[in-house]
Amino acid sequence: MAPSAPTKPLNFGGEPLSADRARRMRWTATGLLAAMAVLFFSTHALAETGHPAWGYVNAFAEAAMVGGLADWFAVTALFRHPLGLPIPHTAIIPSNKDRIADTMAQFLQENFLTPAVVARRMSGMNVAKAVGEFLAEPVDKAGADQRSRITGGAAELLAEVLESLDPDRLGNQVRSGLAGQLAKLEISPLVGRMLESAMADRRHLPLIDGFIRWAGLTIEDNEETVRAIIHSRVAGVLRWAGLDKTISGNVLDGLYKLLAEVLVDPDHPLRSKVEEGLAKLADDLQHDPQTRARVEDMKRDLIENPAVAEWWMGVWERIRQSLIRRARDPNSAMGEEMRKGLSDLGASLKQDARLQVQINRFARRSAVGVATRYGGEIVTLVSETVKRWDATTITGRIESAVGRDLQFIRINGTLVGGLVGMTLHFIVSFL
Repeated sequence: MAPSAPTKPLNFGGEPLSADRARRMRWTATGLLAAMAVLFFSTHALAETGHPAWGYVNAFAEAAMVGGLADWFAVTALFRHPLGLPIPHTAIIPSNKDRIADTMAQFLQENFLTPAVVARRMSGMNVAKAVGEFLAEPVDKAGADQRSRITGGAAELLAEVLESLDPDRLGNQVRSGLAGQLAKLEISPLVGRMLESAMADRRHLPLIDGFIRWAGLTIEDNEETVRAIIHSRVAGVLRWAGLDKTISGNVLDGLYKLLAEVLVDPDHPLRSKVEEGLAKLADDLQHDPQTRARVEDMKRDLIENPAVAEWWMGVWERIRQSLIRRARDPNSAMGEEMRKGLSDLGASLKQDARLQVQINRFARRSAVGVATRYGGEIVTLVSETVKRWDATTITGRIESAVGRDLQFIRINGTLVGGLVGMTLHFIVSFL
């Protein structure tokens, strides 16, 4: 197995920072300071006996060396004791890390996490439109990959949630919720109105025809039972004479004929009686207290029946397993459905101004609510996290974040000091 690459230090944004670049800048600044020192000592004698230009060079090197040393001391004193000497007011960051943590937390709270600041920031943002444009924009390869990651992550999250939750407990909760809503709903008037509407539109006729066919098929499948019943009911003389078979045959033929006539004749009296019965049932379901009470009792018994609860748990488990399989199957239609749903949602967010206003208001209120309720906890988390860091950790992280810029300060101090020294030498030479 190949050795893993060394972990690079992270800055506050979480991005890798090149320690080599910071180290090179530190050596550059130190090398420039050393060069000024060498130049100063090598030109000191020449400045007194040689060409006047050496005086300017020596003055430049002297002031640059002093400026570089001063900035080296200032930069080093931020993070550690220069040369390891316990000079007062050095190693400022390690010595004051707790105060720095409190100051950072206070700055974060006062400038970012107050409700007024959050509301002002959010009021100028159209979050809904930005999200809509992202979801509805034409999908190129990069966009398709990004949306695939979104939908894949959402599907995996759904699968993990369904797996992590107790299936029995979740199923019982869903069943209890459905049962509670069904218990609040009085279904008798609803069924009555549905039946009345179906009869007004003549949509009940296929139901009657289906019932007639079902009755005919039921009789046909149970002819022997019908014949046995007739045989047991007729007198012994008729059985002795063999007339029971004739009677049972005639009864069955009469039933088949009656059902056929009712099926083909829309104006048959028996069909009219059935429709009258259905009309009365629809009216009773809506207006008869006894009928409504009986329906409610049946509904209550059905809800409380343990067999129904067991049946629902089996249905729920099949639904749950099916959702998990579909969520984790890359070839299932769930991903495409989610992508289409996201695209449709994006189009709505992009075009519907009223929807944008509602969602932006919700986002603003949510952000303000988070800042109000949890702003203190967030800044406390920041403060306590920084306080838990040891001196080496906080020094390393801050130095990694701004160390390269601090080395530029050293370089600039060296060069600016040299220019100031040369300018002063020019002024003094004419006095």
